[in-house]
Amino acid sequence: MNFDLQELSGTFSVADVVAAMALSFVLSTLIGHVYRYTHRNVSYSQSYVQTLVIVGMIVALIMLVVGSNLARAFSLVGALSVVRFRNAVKETRDVGFIFLAMAIGMACGARFYTLAAIGAVVICVVILVMFKFNWFALNVQRQVVKVQVPAGEDYTPGIRDVLIKYTSEFELVSTETIRGGALSEVFYTVRLKKGAEPGDLVSALQERTSGQRVTVLTGYDTTDL
Repeated sequence: MNFDLQELSGTFSVADVVAAMALSFVLSTLIGHVYRYTHRNVSYSQSYVQTLVIVGMIVALIMLVVGSNLARAFSLVGALSVVRFRNAVKETRDVGFIFLAMAIGMACGARFYTLAAIGAVVICVVILVMFKFNWFALNVQRQVVKVQVPAGEDYTPGIRDVLIKYTSEFELVSTETIRGGALSEVFYTVRLKKGAEPGDLVSALQERTSGQRVTVLTGYDTTDL
């Protein structure tokens, strides 16, 4: 019994379809696990990872449908052009994973199984290495210091003395009045000296501002006293 499916694009067997779909599923799942393992922020989405697997399999199916038929390829582009995606991608690296899943799906659908497997494994290893060794990280951590002082008095010299003691550099960002003009709120961007702790900076500033509220914001920590 002949299970070959005769198509305008050529001949492919049921085994080809099963192999393309199964391999695209396995490799896309691998990509999803790598994405989950290397994700650092709080914006992780389970549905996004599931979408990576689905995209890989769908692209493989599309490649099987299109084959080498140019007319069918242009028809498919026209049909897909009416689709609009309005969800914003939260991280730049998410776009890379989408393209990776699509590329693996295209290779599987084109029946380049070895290329798909080697490409997926090599790229995933590169991603894991970059994650493990924290490649391209910029080791410059700056803080935002927010100081509230009573209006009508000049606390600037005292604040500057504290910042000179605890920071290697600082810059005034803005000054504004709050609580109907009863207080002034001053914002600085600073870089703490090596060994200096945000809590020490807060305590020193409070001594110079009559115990008013001082907040130090960093990329990873918030000290609010």
